[in-house]
Parts: sequence; structure tokens; C-alpha cells
Amino acid sequence: MIKVFLRERLSWFLFFIFSQLFVLLIAFLDPGIQFNSMLYIVFILSLFFSVFTIVRHHKETRFYKALKNYSQSFDLTMIPEASSTFESIASDMIQNQKNLYKTELNKLHINVEREKDDTLSWIHEMKTPLTTMQLIIERTNDQELKRQLMYEWLRVHFLLDQKLHQKRIPFIHNDLFIEKTNLKALLFQEIKSLKLWCVQKGIGFDVNLQETVVLTDAKWFSFMTRQILTNSIKYSESSDILIESFIKEEQCVLTITDYGRGIAKKDLPRIFDRGFTNTVTHLDQVATGMGLYLTKQVANSLHITIEVTSKLDEGTMFALTFPKENDLIDIASM
Repeated sequence: MIKVFLRERLSWFLFFIFSQLFVLLIAFLDPGIQFNSMLYIVFILSLFFSVFTIVRHHKETRFYKALKNYSQSFDLTMIPEASSTFESIASDMIQNQKNLYKTELNKLHINVEREKDDTLSWIHEMKTPLTTMQLIIERTNDQELKRQLMYEWLRVHFLLDQKLHQKRIPFIHNDLFIEKTNLKALLFQEIKSLKLWCVQKGIGFDVNLQETVVLTDAKWFSFMTRQILTNSIKYSESSDILIESFIKEEQCVLTITDYGRGIAKKDLPRIFDRGFTNTVTHLDQVATGMGLYLTKQVANSLHITIEVTSKLDEGTMFALTFPKENDLIDIASM
């Protein structure tokens, strides 16, 4: 800050030095003025000016030092108190600007909340015609047409479900309820909802659960498994999906293994990124790049670790490791 102060007041220092040199020049040229006396006076004035500069540096830089170290927050009381007219102008400008930003931020927050509520309301309204469509499809006698219609119905249903949970994820901690969950019942419920899609693609399930009870939030964990299962079905043809659970190092591990298209090694680190699909078949119009991203967001909130191993054209395995019971205290306390 000393260098900044000296640079800011450079014109003052130059003026003082020039004026003292001018006085010495006059004393040197005028025989009636004793040069030594003027030199002594210039020395005393320079000493006073140095002390004055030190005092002014301390006083003038106090406000700007505090402003430089000022925490960037919307708490206006944290702005250092001004002690001069120019400091007051700067302080008032900062407060006015922050007030403006707070007003605009509040407006944006209200708009985002309104858009979220409108989206959630629209999704819930869409469920009624979807339910009606399902009943109509179930009454169709043409089995081939029925399978095709149910496949498209499932796609719309899961996209709406994905959008609904996407809007709820920012507030997931207000909606968590950790309890003992029947893993077998949960998985079979999700498999049942995908039955017609699996029949159409010739996909079966091989379920082997050594551990059938876990501590988690049933609703959000169902969403996670739904995203992984739909992903496995989407990229598999005429094969089985293996689902296993076991205990490893005092933690329950659930694995979901498919033998479908697989994931390229270079894509594995990015599969949980928002909007990422893949680089192998980049023109794939089926993928949205949101399913696994949302799965990872929910897993983080539930303290579930997800590991993915895959080989291209051989298949993919998702391993979900549940937290220890003591770790769930942190989730329950949120």
C-alpha cells in the first residue's frame, strides 16, 4: 500500500521538491539572502513534510486497506467507516451498488422460485392425462401396438419424473427421511415398472441379493436405481442385467451390471457431468446427459459412493456403496 500511496501522491512530492529547489536557487542567486540559513530552513521543512507524509499515509490508507481486505458479502455493515469526504463518496457508491444488486438478486430469486413452482405444477398436471393414456393403452387388443405405445408412454413418464426430481434436488435435504429400506422390494418395484420395455428389447434380470435391508431414503434411492436401470436397458439388447448385493468392509454394496454397449475409457471420468452423453456415438439422439448427473447429485446427498467400470461393447457395472450406519447421523441431522 506504501507504493500505491507514493504513486498516488507523486505530483505533491514533485511540487514540494521543485519549490524547495526553487527557494535554494533564489538564495544562491541573491547575495542578500544567506544560503546556509535557507538550506537549514529547507531541511527543517523537508523533515516536517516527511512526518506529515507518514501521518497522512496512515490516515488515508486505513480505509482503503480495510476495503481491500473486505469480505465480498451482502452485509453492508462490514464496509469500513469513512473518515473523509472522498472516502464517504466511495462508501456510499459501494452501498448503493450493493443495494441495487440485492434488489436484482431478490427479483431473480422470486422469478426462479415462481418458475420452479410453475414447472412442478405442470408436471403434476401432466400425470393425469398420462394415467388416462395408460388405461387406454392397457385396453388395446393389438399386442404389438400396445408394446410400442407403452414404450413411448414410458419414455414420456420417465422424462417427466426426471424433470420433477431435477427441480427438487436443490432442496433435497428438506425431503430426506432415512429409514430401513427393503432393497429387494424396491428393486422389484422398479423392475416391474420397466417390464414392457424389457420385454420389447428381450432383456431379463438376474437378481442375487445377499443383503436385503439398507438404511437410506427409499424415494430418492428409487430415483437413483431407476436412472441406472433405464440407462442399462436403453443401451442393451437381448441380454440379462445382473443385480447383486453383498457386504464389503462392513458396508453394503449394490452392483448393477449390464452387457450392452458399454462406455469408452476416455468417457468414464465425464459420465456424471451435466449434459455429457458420449464421444463414441456423438450423434446419439436418445441420450440427454441428465440421468447420471442427477444420480450423482442424489448419491452425494445420501452419502452413497458410485464406482463405474466398463468396457466398450462388453458392458458396464455400477457399484453403489452405502454409508456406515454412523455416517447416516450426518444426513439425518441436516
